[in-house]
Amino acid sequence: MAAKRKSASKSAPQKPPITVMQVIPNMGAGGAEQTTVDVTAALVAAGHRAIIVSNGGPRVIELERAGGIHIQMPVHTKNPIRMWLNSRRLRALIRKYNVDIVHARSRAPAWSCFWACESSRAKFLTTCHAPFNISGEWKRKYNSSIAKGELVIANSEFVAHYLVDQYALDPNKIRVIPRGIPLDKFQPNLVNGDRMLKMAQNWRIPEVSTVVLLPGRLTRWKGQLVMIEAMARMARKDVYCVLVGDDQGRVEYRQELEDLIHDHHLEERVRIIGHCDDMPTAYMIADVVVSASTEPEGFGRVAVEAQAMGRPVIATDIGGSKETVVPGLTGWLIPPDDPDMLAQGIEFVLSLTEPEKKNLADAAIAHVHTYFSKEQMTLSTLLVYDEILGR
Repeated sequence: MAAKRKSASKSAPQKPPITVMQVIPNMGAGGAEQTTVDVTAALVAAGHRAIIVSNGGPRVIELERAGGIHIQMPVHTKNPIRMWLNSRRLRALIRKYNVDIVHARSRAPAWSCFWACESSRAKFLTTCHAPFNISGEWKRKYNSSIAKGELVIANSEFVAHYLVDQYALDPNKIRVIPRGIPLDKFQPNLVNGDRMLKMAQNWRIPEVSTVVLLPGRLTRWKGQLVMIEAMARMARKDVYCVLVGDDQGRVEYRQELEDLIHDHHLEERVRIIGHCDDMPTAYMIADVVVSASTEPEGFGRVAVEAQAMGRPVIATDIGGSKETVVPGLTGWLIPPDDPDMLAQGIEFVLSLTEPEKKNLADAAIAHVHTYFSKEQMTLSTLLVYDEILGR
């Protein structure tokens, strides 16, 4: 029987390669951009052709290294006339490259892709990476492009419910695929003491210190103001806080953070670092990692990366974090915009015994390896590609 199964497997027809065109506004730093890179690499590794259309950015080189074909186009624009012109150019690319699937990853390009696919053979797929604010019916109409795919990928159950509630999307059209992280990169045993020491010195952190880390671009809803207020409320005064993230031009908000640090006399214990190229080492320096978002995260990559590194995590009890953190087992959830609870949570985590920290780390690492690997995410995405093509 085993020989017959082997023979049948050899004679099974192979699926022909496909061409997928992912469309995203820019290739900068961000979760959607990282997912685009990961899916590109998975497509090429599986023998398919990957085309990416964006307005460019520093991560284009990663797409090309992965074997993708990048085409620069101003798909970031929200100007209706230019969006329509983009749809004509996308339609020409569909014909030129014989594209099977057009995969839009943001609202403005989704409109252009929707119009381009209307009169083409290509299937239209969208991914909703996060919920969007709806300030009126016009904004709701603009946002609705992300729900127009023949199938729609949501990166959490929270986002899936948002699509159903706000756009009356048929749940049968939604495929929930959590974002995955590269576990070959986020491994505690790969970070050595020299890397940690060098980073701590660059951050002006004393060699033997207690460190709280809040990663996230400098924007109000990421909760940096809440973190600073929590530091001011903590009874312990031997704790250093590091805010890691680019201000992306938000100089007024950065100055607001600096002013609050000054008002609380925290200049010696709170650092604003900017962008960090070595997040695994940053996590390993931290005794506690905080995600203090005051608005729901679509997924919440910080909490997952920190758990993969075995670090204690405190996140807000909203959005995607409720699906990535197991309270009391792999981390803790607190109410958003509550500096008192955050301060208490940090002091509680810092009071854990070494065996308790070890049990937490083991559970957190196992949790991420089970549910949030990059390989699981890309395999699930390729299966959705097969599904939309009826393969």
